[in-house]
Amino acid sequence: MKSRFVSLFAGPMVAARMNGIIWMHVGFEISMKVAFHDLDPLQVVWHGNYLKYFDIARFGLFAARGIDLYAYMLEKQIAFPVTRTSLKHISPLRAFDEFVCRATVTEAYYKIGMAFEIRKTDGGILCARGTSEQLAVRYPEMEMEFGIPEDIRQALQ
Repeated sequence: MKSRFVSLFAGPMVAARMNGIIWMHVGFEISMKVAFHDLDPLQVVWHGNYLKYFDIARFGLFAARGIDLYAYMLEKQIAFPVTRTSLKHISPLRAFDEFVCRATVTEAYYKIGMAFEIRKTDGGILCARGTSEQLAVRYPEMEMEFGIPEDIRQALQ
């Protein structure tokens, strides 16, 4: 797998405040190749594997920004579970297709919002789009916090 950090705008990261929410546009993309074991009986990628690809890009983005959510949970007793996902399948991936999965931070104030996109490397055909939300939760009590901790928010800018 090949990855790279992507800033969607030239120069420093751009954030816009709308309705009290900071909207961000920090991105990360990773190149992958469909493995045979990711296919369903119709020889296309099984629908649940797209969420796996999103997770790989999500954690690549966190790593590129110096964030280890597992270590953060152990050290500061705050976890960041995924609380909402959406996925739109557009064009199927097949065995051994090469593709790029991009994760983009869209918000990191009350929640961590991300948008995802999967495109085939050959021709740039859009295969899937999706979103996710993660909340800050006090661990092990599993009590929701009212916002994302400042250090995580700053790292995602």
